[in-house]
Amino acid sequence: MSLAAAIVEEARAWIGTPYVHQASVKGAGADCLGLLRGIWRARLGPEPEAVPPYSPDWGETGAAELLAGSAARHLLPVASSAPLAPGQVLLFRMRDGAVAKHLGILAEAGAAPSFVHAYERHGVVESPLSQPWRARIAARFTFPGA
Repeated sequence: MSLAAAIVEEARAWIGTPYVHQASVKGAGADCLGLLRGIWRARLGPEPEAVPPYSPDWGETGAAELLAGSAARHLLPVASSAPLAPGQVLLFRMRDGAVAKHLGILAEAGAAPSFVHAYERHGVVESPLSQPWRARIAARFTFPGA
C-alpha cells in the first residue's frame, strides 16, 4: 500500500471521533490539527514539533499564518496547478482575507471528491469537496514520502 493510501485509510479510521479542541486521540477527541497529528503519529512516527496551546478563535486575531507556516515546515507543498490526489492535506481559509485555520485530508479525487476533517459540532467526518469548500483551499501539501 502506498503512503498516500495509508494516510487516507488512517484518516477514515478517525471518522466518528468527537470534536474536542486541542485533542488528538482517535475515538476520544480531535480537532482538525489533532486529526493531522494523529495521522502523522500512526503513519510516520513521533510528531516533529510540540504544538503550543491555542484558543478556538486563534485565527481570528492577528494576521500570522501559523497553521500554514507549520505545514510548510513539516509537509511538502503541492503546486496549485497539480491535480487533486488522495492523501493530500488541504488547508482552508474559512473566509476571505482571514488566515488559514482549518485542514483536512483528501480521501477521494475525481468526479466525487471528498475529504476527512474534524469539524466543530460534527466530529471527524468525510465531507464532499463541494465548490464552496474548493473555493476556500488556501494551500495543499503532501506528507513526506507520500
